[in-house]
Amino acid sequence: MQTITITGRHPLHGCIRPAAAKNSTLPLLAATLLCGAPCRLLEAPRLADVDTSLALLQAVGANAQRCGADLCTRPAENLCGEIPEHLAGAMRSSVFYLAPLLCRTGLVRLPLPGGCRLGPRPVDIHLAGLATMGAEVELEGMAVTLRRRAPLRGVDFTLRLPSVGATMTLVMAACCAQGQTVLRGAAREPEVCDLVRFLRACGARISGEGTPLLVIDGGRPLGGAVHRPLPDRIAAATYAAALAAAGGELEIAGCDPALYDAFLQFLARTGVQTVRTADGVRLARDCTVPLRGGVQLHADAWPAFATDTAPLAAAVLLTAEGESTIFDSLFANRFACAAGFVAMGAACTAKGRRLTLTGPCALHGADVTAPDLRGGAALAVAALAAEGQTRLHDPGHIRRGYENLAGALCGLGAHCRCETGAAGL
Repeated sequence: MQTITITGRHPLHGCIRPAAAKNSTLPLLAATLLCGAPCRLLEAPRLADVDTSLALLQAVGANAQRCGADLCTRPAENLCGEIPEHLAGAMRSSVFYLAPLLCRTGLVRLPLPGGCRLGPRPVDIHLAGLATMGAEVELEGMAVTLRRRAPLRGVDFTLRLPSVGATMTLVMAACCAQGQTVLRGAAREPEVCDLVRFLRACGARISGEGTPLLVIDGGRPLGGAVHRPLPDRIAAATYAAALAAAGGELEIAGCDPALYDAFLQFLARTGVQTVRTADGVRLARDCTVPLRGGVQLHADAWPAFATDTAPLAAAVLLTAEGESTIFDSLFANRFACAAGFVAMGAACTAKGRRLTLTGPCALHGADVTAPDLRGGAALAVAALAAEGQTRLHDPGHIRRGYENLAGALCGLGAHCRCETGAAGL
């Protein structure tokens, strides 16, 4: 079993630049299937989910590979709509291949996707929108099959909630549909805007990104593009949380603070010094001064407090004075990391979507297991504030979203190492 060992109470110092966002890179890779010319995604992160996406593209007949630091794709004529079960089950983002393969091949079969166990994450909005556009939907056990007898058609469709994944799926489908599509109640996250910018660079006509109303004029052939994915705002928040837990001084460069402004505001309320710069943010924390708790956070869709940063905020609040609560309106099992926090000496209780934390607590090292991607990162953050050694087991989830998290923290002064063949974590 792979393990990251972290010895806490060592302050961080230096500068770090987050890699490109996982949550942009994965749908962008899927969208390249719609393009009739080569595409290049610049400085793409080396993540387990990116590797899975490349394997999935190759399995359905696409030309996709790493070219140094970049990802390169070329048009392929004979695509297959059958997505292998072992690849679909490895990541939630396999759902992004529904629309491109349906448009290209006329038929796609997807075993229901895997990924982090965050509770029910239905694909009903994806399917409802595609059905409205003319797709025939067949659910069989743990798989879904989509067929189209003719080109998809533009529609006026209202999402029942602002799902990021469903918005991306329907935007991709609408680019190939005949006529105009209007999406109401669309997600407004920066990663949705990034996908729109890429598709527009390829020749699509889309307006309204960043608002709940998207308008897509479909049926236009798409070319290729060279595109730099958005910086990873969740990785930036992770490094900011690490600074808050460990203390010290840190500059996070190359990622617009507006992308994770809600998290930076939260850190400022706890007592972390935050100074915005033209290229990022400078953070500082004196560990002789306790963090301030007593906050109530509500994680929701953009521009609210991001759900992926909720476990990170929890890790920061473990040693803060006062009782704090975090409620996640999007995922029912967001706080599976609470068991690991308790093993480290924290006073916290997870009930459904709500996590209650009472501090300050004197954290100590322990053996803990990463329950999911962000929960695993949160346990690593908590370990930075703990006395002694924490052994974080099975951090395979962490590799799905962070390019060498342990190495990045070591480069900033943390004492951590990977064991049992865990290089690259």
